[in-house]
Amino acid sequence: MKKILFFSLFSFFLGSLIAQDSDFKAGHEGWLVDMQEAYELHKETGKPIMANFTGSDWCGWCKKLSASVFNQEEFKNWAEENVILIELDFPKRRQIPEKYRQQNAQLRQAFQVRGYPTVWVFEMNEDSTTGELKINALGKTGYQPSVSQFTDEVDKFIAQDSKQGS
Repeated sequence: MKKILFFSLFSFFLGSLIAQDSDFKAGHEGWLVDMQEAYELHKETGKPIMANFTGSDWCGWCKKLSASVFNQEEFKNWAEENVILIELDFPKRRQIPEKYRQQNAQLRQAFQVRGYPTVWVFEMNEDSTTGELKINALGKTGYQPSVSQFTDEVDKFIAQDSKQGS
């Protein structure tokens, strides 16, 4: 199930050279929208990144996942302890800053996302020689009807990676 992907640091962090869009926020409190910020937190904490590929303003299953899982206190508490959250949105009725549209499109292509919601859990490391980011994909999921079902599945991805890393 493991998948390794590569990104060029130059193109991946191109957005950091563009003026900051500091007023653009994720639809959920506590979620990030900037992959560079998520990567820095991942390096600092050692927690895996959990990326929610969503169509927040048009995808019915995305809205159901938000209501049944992401908006629940139980999930918020679990996430704070276990993962770095990033929302990669593909809205139809509202515009997001170009920096994030490009970032999200690159990640959608790299993870071969074909439908929404798709949630990937992964780790990242920079190759010091090439400057590319190596992404170690731990697993993916989609809609789950409850917090416990969702977190149990993600916990399995994380635990499996811990076993392989030791």
